[in-house]
Amino acid sequence: MSRETSSRRRVLKLGGIALTVGLAGCNAPLSSSDSDESPTPSQSPEPTRRLSRTDSGYARVYRNAISSVVLVDAGQGQGTGFQYDNRHIVTNAHVVGNASTVQLRYHDGTWSEGEVRGTDRHSDLAVIAATDVPEQATPLPLAETPPAVGQEVVTIGNPYNLDGSVSSGLVSGVDRLIPSPAGYRIPDAIQTDAAVNPGNSGGPLMSLDGAVLGVVNAKRGDNIAFGISAALARRVVPGLVEDGAYDHAYLGVSLANVTPTVAEANGLDEPRGLAVVQTVRASPADDTLRPGTIEYIDGARVPVGGDILLAADERTVRSVEDLASHLALQTKPGETLALTVLRDGNERTVETELVARPERSRSPLS
Repeated sequence: MSRETSSRRRVLKLGGIALTVGLAGCNAPLSSSDSDESPTPSQSPEPTRRLSRTDSGYARVYRNAISSVVLVDAGQGQGTGFQYDNRHIVTNAHVVGNASTVQLRYHDGTWSEGEVRGTDRHSDLAVIAATDVPEQATPLPLAETPPAVGQEVVTIGNPYNLDGSVSSGLVSGVDRLIPSPAGYRIPDAIQTDAAVNPGNSGGPLMSLDGAVLGVVNAKRGDNIAFGISAALARRVVPGLVEDGAYDHAYLGVSLANVTPTVAEANGLDEPRGLAVVQTVRASPADDTLRPGTIEYIDGARVPVGGDILLAADERTVRSVEDLASHLALQTKPGETLALTVLRDGNERTVETELVARPERSRSPLS
C-alpha cells in the first residue's frame, strides 16, 4: 500500500469521526472542558448529546400530542382538529362548513365518523362528536394563562393532507383582531410565524409544555399566521358541546383610536381612549353613546365632537382591541356594561344592557 493511500484513509477516518461528534452535539451547549480542548478520535460523544435531537422540546410536544390530533374531512375540504375531551373534537367552523357529519382520521390510522355538534362563525370554532375514539387519543389541555410575545410554539396538523406534520416558531403578537366568517372580527387572537398552510386550520398551536395556546385559524401572509386564543375557546367550546351554539355580547358601535390628530381636533390635552364614530340603529350603543361627525383634516377623515370612550367596567381601554377582548372574554348578553366617556369636556359613566350578536355584522366591531 502506498504512503499516499494510507495518509488519505487516515484523513478520511479522522474527518468522519469529527463530523459524527459535531452532529451529535449540535443541539447541546458546550461544557467548559469542550471549549478548552478539541475532542480526540478516542473520545466518544456523551449519550445526552446523541439523544439531544430526539429529546428536544419540539419532539416531546409532538410525541405527546400527535395521538390526539386528527384529520377532519368534511367532504368539500380538509383540515385538522384535536381532542377536547373524551368524545369531542375542536376545529374551525370554516373547516366543517355546512356539513352535519365528517370523517375523522387519527394518527394510528383509525377512522371515525363525527357528528358536527355545533359551530360558531363569530369565533370560527366548531365542535365534533366522534363515534369511536382511540384509547391513546387523550384530551389536550387549553392553556390557563395567555402566551408571551417571543414564546416558542409548535403547530401540529395535516397541511396539504400530509399526516402528522409539525412546524415551530414564535408568538409574534397577541391581542390581535382577525376577520371571522360572520363578518365581525375575532378578538384576542395570537399571531405566530410558525408555518401554517392549507390543512393546518383547526389544529393546535401549542406551548413547549404541551398546552394548547390557540386554535390555528389562518395564514395571512409570509411568516404571519393566527390562532384563536385558548381564553376565547374556553368561553365558546363548552356552549357548543352542551347547546350546539354560543351567544356573544353585542354593543353595536364603530370606534377609532384617538391619535394626536384626533385628540387635537377634539380639544384633548393628550391622545387617550377611543372616539365613537358610529352606532348601529336599535343597538345597545344607539341610545347610550354619541357619535361625532366626520371632518377632513389635512386630507384625513377625523371624528369630531362625539364621545370619547375611556373605560369599560372600570377597565381602561387604550385600543379597539382592548374593548373587543373585554366584551368577548368578560361579558355576556343580558349583562349591564358600564362605560366611562368624555362628553362635552366632562367624564361621566353611562350604562347599557348588552344583547346577543346578530348573525351578520352591521358594524366593524361588536
